[in-house]
Amino acid sequence: MTGALGAGLLHVDMDAFYASVMTRDRPDLAGVPVIVGGGHRGVVLSASYLARRSGVRSGMPMTRARRACPHAVVLAPDYTTFSTVSTSVMEIFRQVTPLVEAVSLDEAFLDVRGAVRRLGPPEEIAESIRARVTDEQGITCSVGVAATIGVAKIASRLAKPDGVLVVPAHQTTAFLHPLAVEELWGVGERTAEQLHRLGLRTVGDLAHTPLSTLQRAVGPAAGSQLHRLAWGEDRRSVTPRRGVEEDPERSTGADETFGRDTDDPQVVLRELLRLSAKVGARVRAAGLAGRTVTVKVRFADFTTITRSRTRTEPTDVTREIYATAAALFRGLGLQRARIRLVGVRLEGLVARTTVYRQLVLGDRDHGWPEADQAVDRAVSRFGSAAVQPASLLAGRASA
Repeated sequence: MTGALGAGLLHVDMDAFYASVMTRDRPDLAGVPVIVGGGHRGVVLSASYLARRSGVRSGMPMTRARRACPHAVVLAPDYTTFSTVSTSVMEIFRQVTPLVEAVSLDEAFLDVRGAVRRLGPPEEIAESIRARVTDEQGITCSVGVAATIGVAKIASRLAKPDGVLVVPAHQTTAFLHPLAVEELWGVGERTAEQLHRLGLRTVGDLAHTPLSTLQRAVGPAAGSQLHRLAWGEDRRSVTPRRGVEEDPERSTGADETFGRDTDDPQVVLRELLRLSAKVGARVRAAGLAGRTVTVKVRFADFTTITRSRTRTEPTDVTREIYATAAALFRGLGLQRARIRLVGVRLEGLVARTTVYRQLVLGDRDHGWPEADQAVDRAVSRFGSAAVQPASLLAGRASA
């Protein structure tokens, strides 16, 4: 066992990352609640801890956030700066250990067991990381240290803001069992409701429930997983991986919030076509192609669903991306549902040169890739309005 009696896995989570980045060079905002978000119809991307005290939370509609904290300063997000800061922070992590799994722009798991001889016990490594992030980037982070990645993630949340919490291996169950079941990784709102109906409120309640009872309530696989996690058994390991923002070749997407909520499927399909064209142009410009198309739909009540389909071969063809996206949307079978936002994402991206033969061989729509390339050249020379699908022009004319 290494340091902290076997606790060699770290979860590092930036504190109010987007808000912290936006305000770090703004001394005039010290002591002022800050909300980062977009537009009147947008949602809160991040809120400073002062704004959170007024009830503002990430994902909250901006109008509601303004009512909850009327004196807050609202800042538009700067995604370029976010990506730059995130890349620098992840580089700090990789100078400690090559075993870094970027989960998102502002959090990562680290396996530091191989760095103990060089850098000291995990808790000292955690403190060193906190100090470097603050010194070099002017923002703070919190670190959970544990023997499993699930417990490390819980510990980092409880350490917020700007703290370190170490859970030695032999204290794992003592740490977990008093916690609410919602703290376990994978327990969402619906699962929590099912567990509550069984009278299970704490992780300890869950741990001492017969496995067969759990499996009947939430399913065999989920029941077994939750039972293991409740006893601190977690076989997951840190898998070195860069975040999408560091490695843009993993996926790319675009979404759009409608000016007014719509229940017209033709309006939605036209928007999916426009977004598919945007995504297709991006991957072609980067020399990439992707296999998995994902559609995101957000309803008027802010409920959001996603659906994905993986194609046999990667593609960068707008028509193929749209055909898959449209099929996914139609498959939802929505009837008069008020829709606020839609999005299209292409995932599993690889270099276009590595799939050229597969994309052409047996392609019944031969000619569409060349058409896309012609469109890209026209747009590059004359602007985005130069060439568009006819249905988009028709939609504009009828608007």
